[in-house]
Amino acid sequence: MIFNDTKYNQDWNLKTLNQLGDFNRGKSKHRPRNDKKLFVDGKYPFVQTGEIKAANLFIRSHTEMYSEFGLQQSKLWNQNTLCITIAANIAETALLGYPMCFPDSVVGFNAYPSESSELFMHYVFTYIKKSIQKSASGSIQDNINIDYLTTLNFKIPKKSYQDKIVSVLLMLDSKIELNNRINTELEAMAKMLYDYWFVQFDFPDKDGKPYNTSGGKMVWNEELKRAIPDGWEVRKIGEVAKIKAGGDRPSIYSVIKTESCPIPIYSNGVTNGGLYGYTNEATINSQSVTISARGTIGYSVLRNKPFVPIIRLIVITPHVLGSAKYFYEFIKKIEFEKSGSVQQQLTSPQVSQLNILYPPTEILKAFETATSSGVSEIETLKDQNQTLAQLRDWLLPMLMNGQVQVTPSH
Repeated sequence: MIFNDTKYNQDWNLKTLNQLGDFNRGKSKHRPRNDKKLFVDGKYPFVQTGEIKAANLFIRSHTEMYSEFGLQQSKLWNQNTLCITIAANIAETALLGYPMCFPDSVVGFNAYPSESSELFMHYVFTYIKKSIQKSASGSIQDNINIDYLTTLNFKIPKKSYQDKIVSVLLMLDSKIELNNRINTELEAMAKMLYDYWFVQFDFPDKDGKPYNTSGGKMVWNEELKRAIPDGWEVRKIGEVAKIKAGGDRPSIYSVIKTESCPIPIYSNGVTNGGLYGYTNEATINSQSVTISARGTIGYSVLRNKPFVPIIRLIVITPHVLGSAKYFYEFIKKIEFEKSGSVQQQLTSPQVSQLNILYPPTEILKAFETATSSGVSEIETLKDQNQTLAQLRDWLLPMLMNGQVQVTPSH
């Protein structure tokens, strides 16, 4: 099978992908893979398939670090190595933003400089990803192997023209990357303010001075085993917010992909296949926090626009309008206990019974005011990224099959 054979690229050369560079499988020899010895005092970044899927272009963050023992049974790959997932999240790709280790469920690709580039190959796999995933589906556990990857056939233009294709797509992806970094900084600023107000308790008092540092009255709370500001309470989340579990995916008759009905349908933190639903009793219209109930359990997202939650999501909608940002920052700090033997999951009753430190309404409102501009900027940049990604995804297949030509700029 030739993935991109069209009348527009007859002068391109047909090649197998292993003619463009080296493919090598990641290493994770030790079992069990979650052995604490692999991570104690870790200092070598370790990334897995989920983090590759979550990255837009470059992997610039990681959650786990290998120890010296972990490194001995693995390998540290160079920056800009292209990571290709071959199990769990199949055919997802991203480049290493800095040297990292990855497991044998990931293949690393390093291009022959005269033949191709890691960036071009990233866009090749983005183009053929759905076809690969379709061919791998239906097995006991969907996966592919390195032999399958290396023998894929693709029409390849000359290296100089590959670079032109990359320059067009990279311009869009670089802007998406920049927006993501700005959003990360804005999130960090909000977290810092949250810690200052609700961990150190130096929120502005009635005179605008930091409460705790200025000698504000503190009282001992037996549930938290610490002193908290006078007048604050410890409440169950279910007492101060509405908790809702996402329902079943809507039928084909209740979804539509038109601009007249822009209500996104979410599952497990992401849009469910780009579907949009009619406004109905399942729509959450108030600012809310969603929590992933399966997969990456506890992963939370602040939702500022109407949406429809479906399976794998739990929604927290605070009773006090505008206080969702406080709940979001609080939820991010929780280590969730999981229930279920076959499929670990988080449940609505668990979330409802969580204790939350609950300040007076005026403090919640003040925090919302202090963070609202950052929240609005994050939403603006997310919307911009969605538009940029749509443009990139529209251009990608036409560039990769030669239907659209990149002409020199004058």
